[in-house]
Amino acid sequence: MPHFRNLASLEVGTKRDAKDLVTDADRAAEIAIGAAVAKILPHAVVVGEEAASERPQILDAIGTAGTCVIIDPIDGTQNFVAGLAVFGTILAVVENGETVFGLLYDPVLDDWICASRGEGAFYASSTTTPKQVVCRSARPLGTARGFLPFDNYPAEERADLMRGFDSVYQIQDIRCSCHEYRQLASGQADFLRSRYLNSWDHAAGLLVLQEADGWAKVEGTQTYTPALRAGHVIAASCEEVGLKVSDLSVAMP
Repeated sequence: MPHFRNLASLEVGTKRDAKDLVTDADRAAEIAIGAAVAKILPHAVVVGEEAASERPQILDAIGTAGTCVIIDPIDGTQNFVAGLAVFGTILAVVENGETVFGLLYDPVLDDWICASRGEGAFYASSTTTPKQVVCRSARPLGTARGFLPFDNYPAEERADLMRGFDSVYQIQDIRCSCHEYRQLASGQADFLRSRYLNSWDHAAGLLVLQEADGWAKVEGTQTYTPALRAGHVIAASCEEVGLKVSDLSVAMP
């Protein structure tokens, strides 16, 4: 947090492309969280987004390690760099290839939504008692609100993609999986469609969504596991909404 709205230009770099940013704060937070995890789960393999960008082979541990902890130290780095308070920290614990704990943390307001498999999803903060969160019931697409990252698609495909979702009331892209899943799980949004399947973006959020009685599939039919690296996920407040969004996506790349 001391870096927020206090970044020098030399503290900001790029990875895959000009939109894929990394800062000194990302790297420092990942190291600090990894060290804390090692004290709690000393035998766990830690897979951080920034470490994986430099050593992609560590991603193999997600599907092979007995216990793996996946960290996104600053999810929404573009927002963080721009001084927008829409970013978060994501952490997932994976045991034998299955997510068993997920955390979606907002460091600005010091609150979080977390879930343990089979135990529900809960909103809490340092000053409030945990409150269970549940997705909203099905709404028609004409009144639905969802998240879709148009700029992750090639320019020549965007017009068709936008037309395909014409029937949806509101489409947004807040560039932060942490807050997209928080809003979906707590009933503030109805669906999301993500083009990429990075485990640090989805493993925790999809467990939270499942425990909040939501629905999700990869490529329309496949159950998500954190070891998956390719495909798009559609997550929704319920199966009815998810299938409607899947139908809209059939012709999409």
